[in-house]
Amino acid sequence: MVQRVSTVAFQGIDAVAVDVQVQVAPGLPAFNIVGLPDKAVSEAKERVRAALVASGLALPARRITINLAPADLPKEGSHYDLPIALGLMAAIGAIPHDALPGFTVLGELGLDGSIAAVAGALPAAIGANSRNEGLICPQACGPEAAWASLEMEIVAASSLIQLANHFKGTQVLGRPKPGIKAETQGTLLDLADIKGQESAKRALEIAAAGGHNLLMIGPPGSGKSMLAARLPTILPTLSPAELLEVSMIASVAGVIENGALTDRRPFRAPHHSASMPALVGGGLRAKPGEVSLAHHGVLFLDELPEFQPHALDALRQPLETGEVSIARANHRVTYPARFMLVAAMNPCRCGHANDPGFSCRRGPNTRCAAEYQTRLSGPLLDRIDLNIEVPAVTAADLILPPPAEGSREVAARVARARAVQAERYAALGLDGVLTNSAVPSALLEDVAQPDSAGLTLLRDAADAMRLSARGYHRVLRVARTLADLDGSEKVGRVHLAEALSYRALMDQVRSAA
Repeated sequence: MVQRVSTVAFQGIDAVAVDVQVQVAPGLPAFNIVGLPDKAVSEAKERVRAALVASGLALPARRITINLAPADLPKEGSHYDLPIALGLMAAIGAIPHDALPGFTVLGELGLDGSIAAVAGALPAAIGANSRNEGLICPQACGPEAAWASLEMEIVAASSLIQLANHFKGTQVLGRPKPGIKAETQGTLLDLADIKGQESAKRALEIAAAGGHNLLMIGPPGSGKSMLAARLPTILPTLSPAELLEVSMIASVAGVIENGALTDRRPFRAPHHSASMPALVGGGLRAKPGEVSLAHHGVLFLDELPEFQPHALDALRQPLETGEVSIARANHRVTYPARFMLVAAMNPCRCGHANDPGFSCRRGPNTRCAAEYQTRLSGPLLDRIDLNIEVPAVTAADLILPPPAEGSREVAARVARARAVQAERYAALGLDGVLTNSAVPSALLEDVAQPDSAGLTLLRDAADAMRLSARGYHRVLRVARTLADLDGSEKVGRVHLAEALSYRALMDQVRSAA
């Protein structure tokens, strides 16, 4: 007789059904796991053996074979421990034979019979619900899995003994409640904390309203990192569809704490020593990188030229397509990566090339700045919509009283602009397009058609600034966002002029390089 238990294997954020087949047959005592297991799965037999002994059970002196079907699909991770253990318990009669059909099972076992949390509980629960199955998972993953559906049956246990008692009816486990991460109001940042830098705050508002990429150039201590850190405070909360997508990526990556989800947009700020696989994803198990963990949120790269050049150039594809494909010898997965790139850099290595009266010891200021800025490739810079110069903060700025306008007021304007964009693109039948930065170029000239004065300005500026086709379209996107912030149906000359001003600084950077 073969006992079957359902579990999953992860391919990106998708959970593929895996059939765990347990056979206890006569023969020499042995415990074999087949079906392309990795090292973690192969070691499961020792964890299962010890967990069963700690729970008061002993493996029979027979030939035990575990097959993970389909056999040609690589099996990775420690979440196969629990389905193997439950299959063995059902095969030897420790739990009823009919208890496991209709459930998807995942969980890691400790040597004392406890069930530890594993990554991917939310995608596994969504996959199980699509197959009209329930879920058996660790107790720590229960609040996370409960978000998949309010109707599906979820059994979240902390040990094998609890599960055995649950199936026998002596200790029935209740359904876990969806977990929500509580936000501490006292630690929230606010734009009112920043004195001065009004032009930078304006650029921050435009970037938030349209989902545009932003580059800030300024000397050390001018407040670039402070501005970037407060960007999430003016962004709208995640919609239910966005929350589900973001949480599935975080679940696969194993970064959800205590099974609690949050509707705040992610903010990722990797160190400049991060490698290319760390940024775009990869590794032995093709896990999501920073660009995917920042999906529907912000990816902040401080000290941009200090990142490895090939790591930065790897961002070009996800910035354009909104997804990243990781191709390896054993894996080919695709993760969503629709994020806002916010970057900060000094004008040169010493950081003071633009200060009046400053003379760089490395040579002329222009040469020092050019050598530093050549670390950034032209195609990457071409994908950045807003380029601003953040001047040094003076003592006079610090003496000023706190600004009257904080994150709450700016967030309200951003929300109104985003609501206009979502309504516009929903009327055009563009599912999944919520901001001007994501609208296809084919429709851009229809939704962002300038008036006659604006068209003349755009034509002259495109020739003078030598705008590429991508640069031309990105200027239109920013102008459309500016018009939405003003509540204007038409893109006017004033909107195009401001959009072009944010492009002019990058033209200076390229000429310096």
